[in-house]
Amino acid sequence: MKFSRKIAPEIKTSPKFLTKKRLKEDEINFEKLRSYRLDRVRKELEKNNLEACILFDPVNVRYALDTVNMSVYNMHNLTRYCFVPVNGPTILYEYFNCEILSKHLNLIDEIRPAITWDYFSNGDQANAQLKKWINEIKDLSNKYFKTKKIAIDVLNGPAVSELNKQGIEVVDAKLILEQARVIKSPEELKCMKAAIEVAEIGVAKMRNDLKPGMTEDELWSILHKTNIEHGGEWIECRILSSGERTNPWMQESSNKVMQTGEIVAFDTDMVGPYGYCADISRSYVVGHKFNDEQKKLYSMAVEQIDHNARLIKPGMTFKEFIEKSWLLPEEYYGNRYSCMVHGIGLCDEWPQIKYPTDGGEQGGSFEQNMTLTVESYIGKVGGKEGVKLEQQYLVGQNGLELMSYHPLEKI
Repeated sequence: MKFSRKIAPEIKTSPKFLTKKRLKEDEINFEKLRSYRLDRVRKELEKNNLEACILFDPVNVRYALDTVNMSVYNMHNLTRYCFVPVNGPTILYEYFNCEILSKHLNLIDEIRPAITWDYFSNGDQANAQLKKWINEIKDLSNKYFKTKKIAIDVLNGPAVSELNKQGIEVVDAKLILEQARVIKSPEELKCMKAAIEVAEIGVAKMRNDLKPGMTEDELWSILHKTNIEHGGEWIECRILSSGERTNPWMQESSNKVMQTGEIVAFDTDMVGPYGYCADISRSYVVGHKFNDEQKKLYSMAVEQIDHNARLIKPGMTFKEFIEKSWLLPEEYYGNRYSCMVHGIGLCDEWPQIKYPTDGGEQGGSFEQNMTLTVESYIGKVGGKEGVKLEQQYLVGQNGLELMSYHPLEKI
């Protein structure tokens, strides 16, 4: 799949992105999608001398087996998980009475009821339930990971302690899954394209409907509605602000009434169709007329993204990128964003490439078929307003290829 390598698209007079249709499901080969992802997990386990993993994070469960059930709920309750061995059956431990939801997925060899041991679900029987879960893991170990070493992504303290008492070592599965997810298949890119198209329909509606007297929450709700209407799933954050709330960055949407001439900026963080994330940021002015200071902020943000995006090519190390990255002026540095670049897929993914003063020296390099976002926040320390922009890209053979087409502002 090819994407244009154009870095900063020109404003189009007619918003053709409004008429884009989401990819039809028959254009995506789901068998290839699922097999590729499960194979990536197993290869990473082998690479790290591990025989199996247990996954609780709903995003990781989705990646490994493409099974979904109450994702947000299960991000804070240990009530659904899966077992993935290098050699042996994949087992989904499903939430109470929900086994039927995943019976159509042929990469799941067996579905069992989840054993839960949290206090919310079990009260004073939590310890007894934990013993049942430990016995289940011991049984799996005897059959499928005889080294007594298991990768687990999310687990509470009592469970780790009990496994250790049984001689089972727990290692972090985060590295396994992040490395598995980093290189995208052609089918994944089709899913990502569908998610971005939905986000851009929502973003275009937000820009068209923006008017004085709206609250930030009213504007933000347009993206949520659009996402759900088109088969999307959830939005990770609610970062939208206007006027003086745009500096410093990271404030969430509120009931503030927006006024003519104010900047309004947001970050989509949208988990759309097929579970893939569309992560772009845009900044507008209420009334769409930028003053000179707003033009300066916006131009700097565009310059930073363009400069950094043009640097990235397969084989470039993260260290080299940091050394050559756009230099944020000192009076803006204290308000810098948390990173310059991060991976993107089912959600924000590895790598996260930070500014030099924030621990940006991690090893690694850009690889073909990584998908990334390039970020910029420009707001002077003590200044009145700020601008947030972010673009989504594919690492192509010769450099970055733009995936997010909603146009930047003509200033």
